Amino acid sequence: MSSPTRSREPQPALERKIGPLQATAINMTQMCGIGPFVTIPAMVATMGGPQAMFGWIIGAIVALADGLIWAELGAAMPGAGGTYLYLREAFQYRTGRLMPFLFVWSAVLFIPLIMSTGIIGLVQYLGYLIPGVTDDAGTTPLGKIIGVGITLVIVAALFRKIGQIGKLTTVLFVVMLIAVLTTVVAAFTHFSGAQAFAFTPGAFSSAGEGTFWGGLGAGLIIAIYDYLGYNTTAYLGGEVRNPGRTLPRSILFSIVGIMSLYFLLQVGVLGSVPLEELKTATSVASTVLEQAWGSVTAKIVTVFIVVAAVGSVFAGLLGGSRVPFEAARDKVFLPMFGKLHPKLNLPTAGVLTMGAITIIGSLFTLTDVINAAVATLVIIQSLAQVAAIVTLRRRQPDLKRPYKQWLYPVPTLLALVGWVYIYVSATWLSIGLSLGWIALGAIAYLVYAKAENTWPFGPKEIKEAFASTETEGAQA
Repeated sequence: MSSPTRSREPQPALERKIGPLQATAINMTQMCGIGPFVTIPAMVATMGGPQAMFGWIIGAIVALADGLIWAELGAAMPGAGGTYLYLREAFQYRTGRLMPFLFVWSAVLFIPLIMSTGIIGLVQYLGYLIPGVTDDAGTTPLGKIIGVGITLVIVAALFRKIGQIGKLTTVLFVVMLIAVLTTVVAAFTHFSGAQAFAFTPGAFSSAGEGTFWGGLGAGLIIAIYDYLGYNTTAYLGGEVRNPGRTLPRSILFSIVGIMSLYFLLQVGVLGSVPLEELKTATSVASTVLEQAWGSVTAKIVTVFIVVAAVGSVFAGLLGGSRVPFEAARDKVFLPMFGKLHPKLNLPTAGVLTMGAITIIGSLFTLTDVINAAVATLVIIQSLAQVAAIVTLRRRQPDLKRPYKQWLYPVPTLLALVGWVYIYVSATWLSIGLSLGWIALGAIAYLVYAKAENTWPFGPKEIKEAFASTETEGAQA
Protein backbone atom coordinates (compact mmCIF):
# COMPACT_ATOMS: atom_id res chain seq x y z
CA MET A 1 0.00 0.00 0.00
CA SER A 2 1.31 3.45 -0.78
CA SER A 3 0.34 6.97 0.17
CA PRO A 4 0.65 10.18 -1.83
CA THR A 5 4.13 11.58 -1.67
CA ARG A 6 4.58 14.77 0.27
CA SER A 7 5.19 17.97 -1.61
CA ARG A 8 8.26 19.88 -0.58
CA GLU A 9 8.88 23.59 -1.01
CA PRO A 10 11.87 24.53 -3.17
CA GLN A 11 14.97 24.61 -0.99
CA PRO A 12 18.58 25.66 -1.55
CA ALA A 13 20.43 23.00 -3.53
CA LEU A 14 23.93 21.62 -3.35
CA GLU A 15 26.24 22.72 -6.18
CA ARG A 16 27.86 20.27 -8.63
CA LYS A 17 31.44 21.54 -8.61
CA ILE A 18 33.56 18.38 -8.06
CA GLY A 19 35.26 17.03 -11.19
CA PRO A 20 36.99 13.66 -11.84
CA LEU A 21 40.45 14.64 -10.55
CA GLN A 22 39.08 16.27 -7.43
CA ALA A 23 36.77 13.31 -6.78
CA THR A 24 39.63 10.81 -6.94
CA ALA A 25 41.78 13.11 -4.81
CA ILE A 26 39.04 13.34 -2.16
CA ASN A 27 38.75 9.55 -1.98
CA MET A 28 42.48 8.88 -1.85
CA THR A 29 43.12 11.66 0.66
CA GLN A 30 40.46 10.21 2.94
CA MET A 31 41.79 6.65 2.47
CA CYS A 32 45.46 7.37 3.08
CA GLY A 33 45.64 9.76 5.96
CA ILE A 34 47.40 8.51 9.05
CA GLY A 35 46.02 4.96 8.74
CA PRO A 36 48.93 2.92 7.32
CA PHE A 37 51.50 4.96 9.24
CA VAL A 38 50.02 3.89 12.58
CA THR A 39 48.55 0.48 11.75
CA ILE A 40 51.45 -1.25 9.98
CA PRO A 41 52.99 -2.27 13.35
CA ALA A 42 49.59 -3.56 14.54
CA MET A 43 49.13 -5.51 11.31
CA VAL A 44 52.55 -7.15 11.62
CA ALA A 45 51.99 -8.00 15.29
CA THR A 46 48.50 -9.38 14.61
CA MET A 47 49.54 -11.58 11.68
CA GLY A 48 52.84 -12.64 13.20
CA GLY A 49 55.40 -11.27 10.76
CA PRO A 50 56.12 -10.45 7.10
CA GLN A 51 53.05 -12.40 5.98
CA ALA A 52 51.16 -9.24 6.95
CA MET A 53 51.84 -7.97 3.42
CA PHE A 54 49.23 -10.42 2.11
CA GLY A 55 46.67 -9.02 4.54
CA TRP A 56 46.72 -5.77 2.58
CA ILE A 57 46.10 -7.65 -0.67
CA ILE A 58 43.14 -9.59 0.70
CA GLY A 59 41.75 -6.40 2.22
CA ALA A 60 42.07 -4.71 -1.17
CA ILE A 61 40.14 -7.54 -2.83
CA VAL A 62 37.27 -7.09 -0.36
CA ALA A 63 37.41 -3.30 -0.83
CA LEU A 64 37.42 -3.65 -4.62
CA ALA A 65 34.43 -6.04 -4.57
CA ASP A 66 32.58 -3.61 -2.30
CA GLY A 67 33.70 -0.68 -4.44
CA LEU A 68 31.95 -2.23 -7.44
CA ILE A 69 28.71 -2.19 -5.41
CA TRP A 70 29.24 1.48 -4.57
CA ALA A 71 30.07 2.24 -8.21
CA GLU A 72 26.80 0.87 -9.55
CA LEU A 73 24.61 2.32 -6.81
CA GLY A 74 26.36 5.71 -6.81
CA ALA A 75 26.18 6.13 -10.58
CA ALA A 76 22.48 5.20 -10.65
CA MET A 77 21.48 7.33 -7.65
CA PRO A 78 23.84 10.32 -7.43
CA GLY A 79 22.72 12.39 -4.50
CA ALA A 80 23.81 13.61 -1.09
CA GLY A 81 24.03 10.89 1.52
CA GLY A 82 25.14 7.89 -0.53
CA THR A 83 23.99 4.79 1.35
CA TYR A 84 20.95 6.59 2.71
CA LEU A 85 19.57 6.92 -0.81
CA TYR A 86 20.39 3.33 -1.78
CA LEU A 87 18.71 1.86 1.29
CA ARG A 88 15.74 4.20 0.97
CA GLU A 89 15.13 3.04 -2.59
CA ALA A 90 15.78 -0.67 -1.98
CA PHE A 91 13.98 -1.30 1.32
CA GLN A 92 10.93 0.96 1.00
CA TYR A 93 8.81 -1.90 -0.38
CA ARG A 94 8.86 -4.07 2.78
CA THR A 95 10.10 -2.08 5.77
CA GLY A 96 9.31 1.49 4.79
CA ARG A 97 11.86 3.94 6.14
CA LEU A 98 13.39 1.65 8.76
CA MET A 99 16.67 0.81 7.02
CA PRO A 100 17.56 4.34 5.83
CA PHE A 101 16.72 5.65 9.30
CA LEU A 102 18.99 3.05 10.95
CA PHE A 103 21.79 3.88 8.55
CA VAL A 104 21.70 7.60 9.27
CA TRP A 105 21.33 6.89 12.99
CA SER A 106 24.50 4.77 12.83
CA ALA A 107 26.47 6.84 10.30
CA VAL A 108 26.29 9.90 12.51
CA LEU A 109 28.24 7.77 14.99
CA PHE A 110 30.63 5.57 12.97
CA ILE A 111 31.81 8.13 10.40
CA PRO A 112 33.18 10.60 12.98
CA LEU A 113 34.54 7.71 15.07
CA ILE A 114 36.61 6.64 12.07
CA MET A 115 37.75 10.25 11.69
CA SER A 116 38.75 10.36 15.35
CA THR A 117 41.28 7.59 14.69
CA GLY A 118 42.99 10.00 12.30
CA ILE A 119 43.28 12.52 15.13
CA ILE A 120 44.65 9.85 17.49
CA GLY A 121 47.22 8.79 14.90
CA LEU A 122 48.42 12.25 13.97
CA VAL A 123 48.94 13.05 17.66
CA GLN A 124 51.16 9.94 17.87
CA TYR A 125 53.33 11.38 15.09
CA LEU A 126 53.35 14.80 16.72
CA GLY A 127 54.98 12.99 19.65
CA TYR A 128 58.03 12.54 17.41
CA LEU A 129 58.16 16.29 16.90
CA ILE A 130 56.97 17.74 20.21
CA PRO A 131 58.16 16.36 23.58
CA GLY A 132 55.39 15.65 26.06
CA VAL A 133 52.65 14.90 23.51
CA THR A 134 53.03 11.13 23.97
CA ASP A 135 54.69 8.83 26.49
CA ASP A 136 55.10 5.08 27.00
CA ALA A 137 51.45 4.82 28.07
CA GLY A 138 50.16 6.57 24.94
CA THR A 139 48.78 10.06 24.40
CA THR A 140 49.26 12.51 27.25
CA PRO A 141 46.69 15.12 28.37
CA LEU A 142 48.66 17.67 26.34
CA GLY A 143 48.34 15.43 23.28
CA LYS A 144 44.60 15.11 23.75
CA ILE A 145 44.22 18.88 24.03
CA ILE A 146 46.21 19.34 20.82
CA GLY A 147 44.00 16.72 19.11
CA VAL A 148 40.87 18.62 20.13
CA GLY A 149 42.36 21.87 18.84
CA ILE A 150 43.25 20.34 15.47
CA THR A 151 39.72 18.96 15.09
CA LEU A 152 38.27 22.42 15.72
CA VAL A 153 40.55 23.88 13.04
CA ILE A 154 39.43 21.19 10.56
CA VAL A 155 35.76 21.91 11.28
CA ALA A 156 36.36 25.62 10.76
CA ALA A 157 38.13 24.87 7.45
CA LEU A 158 35.02 23.03 6.20
CA PHE A 159 33.01 26.23 6.32
CA ARG A 160 33.66 27.29 2.72
CA LYS A 161 32.10 26.73 -0.70
CA ILE A 162 32.46 23.27 -2.24
CA GLY A 163 34.52 24.63 -5.16
CA GLN A 164 37.11 25.99 -2.74
CA ILE A 165 37.04 22.72 -0.77
CA GLY A 166 37.73 20.72 -3.92
CA LYS A 167 40.86 22.76 -4.63
CA LEU A 168 42.02 22.50 -1.01
CA THR A 169 41.53 18.73 -1.05
CA THR A 170 43.66 18.44 -4.20
CA VAL A 171 46.49 20.23 -2.38
CA LEU A 172 46.14 17.89 0.61
CA PHE A 173 46.15 14.94 -1.81
CA VAL A 174 49.54 16.06 -3.18
CA VAL A 175 50.88 16.38 0.37
CA MET A 176 49.68 12.83 1.11
CA LEU A 177 51.43 11.47 -1.99
CA ILE A 178 54.68 13.21 -1.03
CA ALA A 179 54.52 11.78 2.50
CA VAL A 180 53.85 8.20 1.39
CA LEU A 181 56.23 8.10 -1.56
CA THR A 182 59.04 9.71 0.43
CA THR A 183 58.64 7.08 3.15
CA VAL A 184 58.61 4.31 0.54
CA VAL A 185 61.80 5.63 -1.10
CA ALA A 186 63.48 5.99 2.30
CA ALA A 187 62.59 2.40 3.18
CA PHE A 188 64.00 1.02 -0.06
CA THR A 189 67.30 2.93 0.27
CA HIS A 190 68.35 0.41 2.93
CA PHE A 191 66.07 -2.46 2.01
CA SER A 192 66.81 -6.09 2.88
CA GLY A 193 64.81 -8.57 0.85
CA ALA A 194 65.90 -11.39 3.12
CA GLN A 195 64.43 -9.53 6.10
CA ALA A 196 61.23 -8.45 4.31
CA PHE A 197 60.39 -11.99 3.19
CA ALA A 198 61.72 -13.89 6.20
CA PHE A 199 58.59 -15.95 6.80
CA THR A 200 58.94 -18.05 9.92
CA PRO A 201 58.29 -21.81 9.78
CA GLY A 202 54.57 -22.46 10.19
CA ALA A 203 53.67 -18.85 9.33
CA PHE A 204 50.94 -20.06 6.98
CA SER A 205 49.68 -22.95 9.12
CA SER A 206 45.94 -23.28 9.52
CA ALA A 207 45.69 -22.46 13.21
CA GLY A 208 47.36 -20.71 16.10
CA GLU A 209 48.12 -17.14 17.10
CA GLY A 210 50.94 -15.47 15.25
CA THR A 211 50.14 -17.24 11.99
CA PHE A 212 48.68 -15.81 8.82
CA TRP A 213 45.34 -17.60 9.10
CA GLY A 214 45.15 -17.23 12.86
CA GLY A 215 45.50 -13.45 12.61
CA LEU A 216 43.73 -12.85 9.29
CA GLY A 217 40.39 -11.80 10.77
CA ALA A 218 41.88 -9.16 13.06
CA GLY A 219 44.31 -8.16 10.31
CA LEU A 220 41.46 -7.61 7.84
CA ILE A 221 39.75 -5.27 10.30
CA ILE A 222 42.93 -3.18 10.27
CA ALA A 223 43.31 -3.42 6.48
CA ILE A 224 39.71 -2.52 5.68
CA TYR A 225 39.91 0.38 8.14
CA ASP A 226 42.88 1.70 6.16
CA TYR A 227 41.04 1.30 2.85
CA LEU A 228 37.86 3.03 4.03
CA GLY A 229 37.22 6.27 2.20
CA TYR A 230 36.90 5.02 -1.37
CA ASN A 231 33.18 5.79 -1.01
CA THR A 232 33.55 9.42 0.10
CA THR A 233 32.51 10.85 -3.28
CA ALA A 234 29.34 8.74 -3.17
CA TYR A 235 28.33 10.71 -0.07
CA LEU A 236 29.00 13.84 -2.13
CA GLY A 237 26.99 12.57 -5.11
CA GLY A 238 24.89 15.73 -5.17
CA GLU A 239 28.02 17.85 -5.66
CA VAL A 240 29.81 15.77 -8.33
CA ARG A 241 29.78 16.72 -12.02
CA ASN A 242 28.73 13.96 -14.45
CA PRO A 243 28.34 11.45 -11.58
CA GLY A 244 27.48 8.52 -13.86
CA ARG A 245 31.11 8.52 -15.02
CA THR A 246 32.95 10.35 -12.26
CA LEU A 247 31.74 8.30 -9.26
CA PRO A 248 32.64 4.80 -10.53
CA ARG A 249 36.03 5.92 -11.81
CA SER A 250 36.94 7.81 -8.63
CA ILE A 251 36.02 4.76 -6.52
CA LEU A 252 37.91 2.16 -8.57
CA PHE A 253 40.97 4.32 -9.32
CA SER A 254 41.36 5.24 -5.66
CA ILE A 255 41.21 1.61 -4.46
CA VAL A 256 43.80 0.39 -6.99
CA GLY A 257 46.05 3.40 -6.35
CA ILE A 258 45.98 3.13 -2.58
CA MET A 259 46.42 -0.67 -2.68
CA SER A 260 49.65 -0.17 -4.64
CA LEU A 261 50.93 2.47 -2.21
CA TYR A 262 50.07 0.37 0.86
CA PHE A 263 51.76 -2.75 -0.49
CA LEU A 264 54.96 -0.86 -1.35
CA LEU A 265 54.92 0.84 2.04
CA GLN A 266 54.40 -2.43 3.95
CA VAL A 267 57.12 -4.32 2.07
CA GLY A 268 59.54 -1.40 2.35
CA VAL A 269 59.03 -1.08 6.10
CA LEU A 270 59.41 -4.85 6.61
CA GLY A 271 62.72 -4.75 4.78
CA SER A 272 64.11 -1.75 6.63
CA VAL A 273 62.97 -2.08 10.28
CA PRO A 274 63.79 -5.16 12.40
CA LEU A 275 60.66 -7.20 13.08
CA GLU A 276 60.64 -6.95 16.88
CA GLU A 277 61.22 -3.20 16.74
CA LEU A 278 58.49 -2.82 14.14
CA LYS A 279 55.85 -4.59 16.24
CA THR A 280 56.08 -1.93 18.98
CA ALA A 281 56.81 1.20 16.92
CA THR A 282 54.47 4.18 17.40
CA SER A 283 55.81 6.39 14.58
CA VAL A 284 57.27 3.82 12.20
CA ALA A 285 57.52 6.17 9.21
CA SER A 286 59.61 8.64 11.23
CA THR A 287 61.88 5.77 12.28
CA VAL A 288 62.36 4.71 8.64
CA LEU A 289 63.08 8.27 7.53
CA GLU A 290 65.50 8.96 10.37
CA GLN A 291 67.66 5.90 9.76
CA ALA A 292 67.71 6.65 6.02
CA TRP A 293 68.34 10.40 5.91
CA GLY A 294 68.72 11.66 9.48
CA SER A 295 66.48 13.35 12.04
CA VAL A 296 66.09 16.69 10.23
CA THR A 297 64.62 15.08 7.11
CA ALA A 298 62.55 12.74 9.25
CA LYS A 299 61.00 15.68 11.09
CA ILE A 300 60.23 17.53 7.85
CA VAL A 301 58.47 14.53 6.30
CA THR A 302 56.70 13.79 9.60
CA VAL A 303 55.12 17.23 9.26
CA PHE A 304 53.86 16.14 5.83
CA ILE A 305 52.45 12.96 7.40
CA VAL A 306 50.59 15.01 10.01
CA VAL A 307 49.22 17.29 7.28
CA ALA A 308 48.12 14.19 5.31
CA ALA A 309 46.29 12.99 8.40
CA VAL A 310 44.57 16.35 8.71
CA GLY A 311 43.57 16.03 5.05
CA SER A 312 42.07 12.59 5.66
CA VAL A 313 39.92 13.82 8.54
CA PHE A 314 38.95 16.88 6.50
CA ALA A 315 37.81 14.74 3.54
CA GLY A 316 35.99 12.27 5.80
CA LEU A 317 34.01 14.93 7.64
CA LEU A 318 33.31 16.66 4.33
CA GLY A 319 31.60 13.56 2.95
CA GLY A 320 30.11 12.36 6.24
CA SER A 321 28.42 15.66 7.00
CA ARG A 322 26.27 15.19 3.87
CA VAL A 323 24.87 11.83 5.02
CA PRO A 324 22.06 13.11 7.29
CA PHE A 325 21.29 16.00 4.92
CA GLU A 326 19.08 14.14 2.44
CA ALA A 327 17.45 12.13 5.25
CA ALA A 328 16.44 15.33 7.00
CA ARG A 329 15.07 16.72 3.73
CA ASP A 330 12.95 13.57 3.47
CA LYS A 331 11.78 14.09 7.08
CA VAL A 332 13.47 10.83 8.10
CA PHE A 333 15.92 12.55 10.46
CA LEU A 334 16.07 15.65 12.63
CA PRO A 335 15.04 18.72 10.57
CA MET A 336 18.08 20.76 11.58
CA PHE A 337 20.32 18.45 9.52
CA GLY A 338 18.45 19.41 6.34
CA LYS A 339 19.29 23.11 6.49
CA LEU A 340 22.08 24.59 4.39
CA HIS A 341 24.30 27.48 5.37
CA PRO A 342 22.70 30.55 3.72
CA LYS A 343 25.92 31.66 1.99
CA LEU A 344 28.16 28.59 1.75
CA ASN A 345 25.52 25.98 0.79
CA LEU A 346 26.83 23.37 3.23
CA PRO A 347 24.91 21.32 5.86
CA THR A 348 25.89 23.20 8.99
CA ALA A 349 24.41 20.77 11.56
CA GLY A 350 26.10 17.76 9.96
CA VAL A 351 29.53 19.42 10.04
CA LEU A 352 29.20 20.55 13.66
CA THR A 353 27.71 17.32 15.00
CA MET A 354 30.28 15.06 13.37
CA GLY A 355 33.06 17.37 14.46
CA ALA A 356 31.87 17.10 18.07
CA ILE A 357 31.73 13.28 17.96
CA THR A 358 35.20 13.21 16.39
CA ILE A 359 36.49 15.16 19.37
CA ILE A 360 34.92 12.69 21.82
CA GLY A 361 36.28 9.66 19.94
CA SER A 362 39.80 11.11 19.88
CA LEU A 363 39.95 10.77 23.67
CA PHE A 364 39.92 6.93 23.48
CA THR A 365 42.50 4.37 22.29
CA LEU A 366 43.08 3.65 18.61
CA THR A 367 42.27 -0.07 18.48
CA ASP A 368 39.09 0.28 20.54
CA VAL A 369 37.73 2.99 18.25
CA ILE A 370 38.67 1.07 15.07
CA ASN A 371 36.89 -2.09 16.23
CA ALA A 372 33.73 -0.29 17.34
CA ALA A 373 33.50 1.84 14.19
CA VAL A 374 34.16 -0.99 11.72
CA ALA A 375 31.71 -3.37 13.42
CA THR A 376 28.91 -0.79 13.28
CA LEU A 377 29.72 0.13 9.67
CA VAL A 378 29.72 -3.50 8.47
CA ILE A 379 26.32 -4.47 9.81
CA ILE A 380 24.30 -1.40 8.84
CA GLN A 381 26.10 -0.21 5.71
CA SER A 382 28.23 -2.84 3.98
CA LEU A 383 25.92 -5.84 4.42
CA ALA A 384 22.84 -3.68 3.83
CA GLN A 385 24.24 -2.46 0.49
CA VAL A 386 24.87 -6.04 -0.61
CA ALA A 387 21.14 -6.62 -0.11
CA ALA A 388 20.32 -3.28 -1.74
CA ILE A 389 22.06 -3.94 -5.06
CA VAL A 390 20.33 -7.33 -5.36
CA THR A 391 16.93 -5.89 -4.41
CA LEU A 392 17.19 -2.95 -6.81
CA ARG A 393 18.20 -5.19 -9.70
CA ARG A 394 14.99 -7.13 -9.08
CA ARG A 395 12.62 -4.33 -8.03
CA GLN A 396 13.80 -1.60 -10.41
CA PRO A 397 15.15 -3.33 -13.53
CA ASP A 398 14.54 -0.20 -15.62
CA LEU A 399 16.55 2.06 -13.31
CA LYS A 400 19.07 3.95 -15.42
CA ARG A 401 22.49 2.50 -14.56
CA PRO A 402 25.33 4.44 -16.23
CA TYR A 403 27.66 1.84 -14.72
CA LYS A 404 26.77 -1.82 -14.12
CA GLN A 405 28.87 -4.04 -11.89
CA TRP A 406 31.35 -6.20 -13.78
CA LEU A 407 30.69 -9.97 -13.55
CA TYR A 408 27.60 -9.45 -11.38
CA PRO A 409 26.82 -11.14 -8.96
CA VAL A 410 30.36 -12.49 -8.32
CA PRO A 411 31.79 -9.27 -6.74
CA THR A 412 28.62 -8.87 -4.66
CA LEU A 413 28.94 -12.41 -3.27
CA LEU A 414 32.65 -11.90 -2.62
CA ALA A 415 31.92 -8.70 -0.73
CA LEU A 416 29.24 -10.51 1.31
CA VAL A 417 31.66 -13.25 2.38
CA GLY A 418 34.38 -10.73 3.18
CA TRP A 419 32.17 -8.47 5.29
CA VAL A 420 30.66 -11.35 7.26
CA TYR A 421 34.15 -12.67 8.02
CA ILE A 422 35.35 -9.22 9.11
CA TYR A 423 32.31 -8.71 11.34
CA VAL A 424 32.61 -12.01 13.20
CA SER A 425 36.35 -11.31 13.63
CA ALA A 426 35.69 -8.15 15.64
CA THR A 427 35.90 -8.18 19.42
CA TRP A 428 32.83 -9.37 21.28
CA LEU A 429 32.59 -5.95 22.92
CA SER A 430 32.50 -4.24 19.52
CA ILE A 431 29.89 -6.65 18.19
CA GLY A 432 27.77 -6.15 21.30
CA LEU A 433 28.06 -2.36 21.08
CA SER A 434 27.13 -2.37 17.39
CA LEU A 435 24.06 -4.52 17.97
CA GLY A 436 23.08 -2.45 21.00
CA TRP A 437 23.36 0.80 19.04
CA ILE A 438 21.19 -0.59 16.25
CA ALA A 439 18.62 -1.83 18.79
CA LEU A 440 18.45 1.69 20.25
CA GLY A 441 18.03 2.98 16.71
CA ALA A 442 15.11 0.60 16.12
CA ILE A 443 13.41 1.96 19.24
CA ALA A 444 14.04 5.52 18.08
CA TYR A 445 12.59 4.63 14.70
CA LEU A 446 9.38 3.32 16.28
CA VAL A 447 8.98 6.62 18.13
CA TYR A 448 9.56 8.50 14.87
CA ALA A 449 7.23 6.21 12.85
CA LYS A 450 4.44 6.65 15.39
CA ALA A 451 4.78 10.42 15.26
CA GLU A 452 4.89 10.43 11.43
CA ASN A 453 2.14 7.83 11.04
CA THR A 454 4.33 5.76 8.74
CA TRP A 455 5.15 2.04 8.60
CA PRO A 456 4.55 0.04 10.80
CA PHE A 457 1.94 2.45 12.22
CA GLY A 458 0.75 3.72 8.87
CA PRO A 459 1.04 3.17 5.11
CA LYS A 460 4.37 2.79 3.37
CA GLU A 461 5.36 5.66 1.12
CA ILE A 462 6.62 4.12 -2.12
CA LYS A 463 8.50 6.53 -4.35
CA GLU A 464 10.97 5.26 -6.93
CA ALA A 465 12.67 8.63 -7.08
CA PHE A 466 15.46 7.73 -9.49
CA ALA A 467 13.50 5.31 -11.65
CA SER A 468 10.52 7.58 -12.24
CA THR A 469 12.24 10.85 -13.07
CA GLU A 470 15.71 12.00 -13.98
CA THR A 471 17.44 13.74 -11.11
CA GLU A 472 17.73 17.39 -11.98
CA GLY A 473 21.23 18.17 -13.11
CA ALA A 474 22.50 14.66 -12.47
CA GLN A 475 24.42 14.51 -15.72
CA ALA A 476 25.30 18.19 -15.84
